[in-house]
Amino acid sequence: MRTHDPAEPRSDAHDHAQHHAHDLEPERVTGRVVAVLAVLVLAALVAMLNETALSVALPAVMGDLHVSAAVGQWLTTGFLLTMAIVIPTTGYLLRRFTTRALFGAALAVFLLGTVTAAVAPSFGLLLAGRVLQAGGTAIILPQLMATTLSTVPARHRGTVMGLNAVVISAAPALGPTISGFVVESFGWRWLFLGMIPIAAVLLVASLIVLHTDGATRRPPFDLASVLLSAVAFGGIVYALSTLGALVDGDVVPAIALVVGAAGLLLFVRRQLGLARTSGAPLLDIAPLSVGVFRRSTIIIGLCMATMLGTVIVLPLHLVGAMGVDALTTGLLLLPGGLVQGVISPLAGRIFDAHGPRPLVIPGAFLLLGGQAWLSTIGVDTSLTVVVAAHVVFCVGMACLMTPLMTVSLGSLPRDLYGHGSAIVNTVQQLSGAVGTGVFVAVMTIGIGLADAGASAGDTQALGTRAAFVVGIVAGLVAVAMSFTIRAGRDSASTTTDGPAVEDGTTGSTGTTADDDGAALVGAVAGPATDAR
Repeated sequence: MRTHDPAEPRSDAHDHAQHHAHDLEPERVTGRVVAVLAVLVLAALVAMLNETALSVALPAVMGDLHVSAAVGQWLTTGFLLTMAIVIPTTGYLLRRFTTRALFGAALAVFLLGTVTAAVAPSFGLLLAGRVLQAGGTAIILPQLMATTLSTVPARHRGTVMGLNAVVISAAPALGPTISGFVVESFGWRWLFLGMIPIAAVLLVASLIVLHTDGATRRPPFDLASVLLSAVAFGGIVYALSTLGALVDGDVVPAIALVVGAAGLLLFVRRQLGLARTSGAPLLDIAPLSVGVFRRSTIIIGLCMATMLGTVIVLPLHLVGAMGVDALTTGLLLLPGGLVQGVISPLAGRIFDAHGPRPLVIPGAFLLLGGQAWLSTIGVDTSLTVVVAAHVVFCVGMACLMTPLMTVSLGSLPRDLYGHGSAIVNTVQQLSGAVGTGVFVAVMTIGIGLADAGASAGDTQALGTRAAFVVGIVAGLVAVAMSFTIRAGRDSASTTTDGPAVEDGTTGSTGTTADDDGAALVGAVAGPATDAR
């Protein structure tokens, strides 16, 4: 990989590569592309609903399978760990296999996991099913993003990314609502039984609409990178998802965080070393040198941390402080999820017409306002007020996620779409673990600070208000950074072979490196090392 010196005149070859990359951008959305995206979006929707649907069902699962809350929580922790380990490998997988082969395998793994979980007679087998589900989900999401960028013209990407945003941000918010209804009406196993025919139909449809005409590459597979990725992202996600245990004096999360951070440093250094030597890292870090990509990804991370923290803490408040039952709690969260689902595609159309700033800046303020409003709720707060505050927050999420995903990945050269998508999805998983862990830990600390004579409801309310202060801090950072987001290609200067795409084309491009991003990556890399 070669970074262009701004002081050096661009060569004719460089200009030709840049012009060639522009020619390879799709000019229109064909009927086949619509069918392909429809299958990918529906599969991602089912997968993301599954990510949070089990949260409401955990008490029923623990009762039926006779496990403690600490053991039962592994159904969520194990899912997040698997996602965090698999997603960094998708940049490699997207180049190595055709869309049809990779998507079919991912959906088959997800279907196998769903069947396993539906019939599991023991907790161990149920956990194995969840791990398989997570493995399929981890491939489906980056593949959806990379396919969108490769097949949809730039002038329409905001609209399509709006639909993708519904999957990524609105679906997890709707998961507890759907789960509450299914568990109350049919039992927790139907959360999996109901998915089986849908996943099976999507698998058959994928074999019909996805073709095998895409060229593939055979980049070398680096086992050491996979192992370092597992240690790094697995350790960090485990530490953050169990952060609340630190309040009780458990040092395991702290140890896992240190090990994960060390593994991450080694992983990044190895990827940069592989980029210098073989030109084929498992996860190309080059997108992080692109200013727009880096800043947008940070705000996306703040959004996901705040959203998943809210999805965990707000139901706890409604049940523990206000005495609302599980089904009603799910219904109270429904308006916010529906509003987010409706606004996300509209935000995509606005982005296509006017760019990111008319959405990102107001969206950041709405996110901040929603968190600030939620930080004032108590035992006697009207349910209408709680719903209204949640809706304000969800509108802010919708205004942020669509333009940020579009402008971040759209700022990259075509050959980095797969790796950029893998980075964004990895950040989302890490941020989700951060949000869940920090919100719950701060809530626990707030509960511990309550007066000895306070009622259970007042104690929970104090913890809830403390947790949403974290959301306010995240919102303030998002507001400050929102003013730095502008449309336009701001990418690292690179000329490489493009990834395998379904139409059999590859892309290459060249752009100007972002100086502060290059310095950041260089600082992490340290001296040049041989990664072989």
